[in-house]
Amino acid sequence: MSDIATQLYLISPQDVGGDFPDRLERALKAGEGLVTAFQFRVKGLADQHEAARLAEPLLEICTAHDVAFIVNDDVALAKRLKADGVHLGQDDGDPKEAREELGRDAQIGVTCHASMHMAMEAGEAGADYVAFGAFFESTTKDKGDAERPTTEMIEQWVKLFEIPLVAIGGITPANCGPLVAAGADFLAVSGGVWNGDESKAVRGFKEAIDAAQ
Repeated sequence: MSDIATQLYLISPQDVGGDFPDRLERALKAGEGLVTAFQFRVKGLADQHEAARLAEPLLEICTAHDVAFIVNDDVALAKRLKADGVHLGQDDGDPKEAREELGRDAQIGVTCHASMHMAMEAGEAGADYVAFGAFFESTTKDKGDAERPTTEMIEQWVKLFEIPLVAIGGITPANCGPLVAAGADFLAVSGGVWNGDESKAVRGFKEAIDAAQ
């Protein structure tokens, strides 16, 4: 862990082929000590072999930078890759079952949308972190007219519970300040980094986080 209170949790774009491994390398170098987790989130692949082929070079890069490699939704793929953990949506399985498959050291996160109740249930089931969002409009995590969580929810959660909170959804250097000030342990970002110059974006997040704490 670094001495930065709020850390960055990068989420992959849909396309992780081509030059993406180089982009990931640049982002992690720019975010040394700030970026502590990366989530492989690629939907609609033909099979697990294709997923593993795309994921393995990214896993190697994350390992080299001491960044946790988390697989979205797929416990079997996480086990195959010997990934650091898995992130589960509300319909993607039970944290207890994931723990049985992946072992006690696995990092298991759960999407909780804007629900303190879901988050408490996830904690009781053994989740290592809970994710609230989307806080802002997001092409990755938005659910249309779904209720948005608030900074007050972050404040309440961090005051009452020890389980780390991940804020997600449309987060950029320009809008992250209130989430940091409220006490979010992690900012999960995808488009906010990959939709432009990734190194510049990560540096922008560092400046915004430093300014808000």
